[in-house]
Amino acid sequence: MIKVEARAGEPLEKTLRRFKKRCEKEGLTKDIKKAMFYDKPSERKRREARKLEKRLASGKM
Repeated sequence: MIKVEARAGEPLEKTLRRFKKRCEKEGLTKDIKKAMFYDKPSERKRREARKLEKRLASGKM
């Protein structure tokens, strides 16, 4: 669970900004966007294969 406490005298906008940054750092926003749409297993395999090819081509293995 992600928890952010407001500091003394801190505006709400700044507290929300810290919360959003923590969510992005944890990968929560990416997971939510991924779960919004169903993708077929064949599409998932194709995407992962492309990602692997890209990683091998750049030499980051």
